[in-house]
Amino acid sequence: MSENPLQVIIDSDADFFQLLEDTRVTSFEEDGIPLKYKLLMAMALDASKGAVNGVTSLAIQAMEAGATKEEVMQAVKVTHYICGVGSVYTSAAALKDVL
Repeated sequence: MSENPLQVIIDSDADFFQLLEDTRVTSFEEDGIPLKYKLLMAMALDASKGAVNGVTSLAIQAMEAGATKEEVMQAVKVTHYICGVGSVYTSAAALKDVL
């Protein structure tokens, strides 16, 4: 298992990390919007910001939550429409070993 990307935050300020973790847990509670769609939204946002590792992780989590490869690609298409072609390059790098 790979190291938590926020390990330096955990080691330096555990209270701050706990605030981040509480927000993550609250954000992804299945209350109204199904989890797979929340994860696809987060994946799209990471793609728009150029976060390759985030896109990879969130796509895998979304598929584990029931999203199909087609739904992942639809999220990429919507992200492209709103945010531009850079998000497609980020997604391509992130999804090459996932889809």
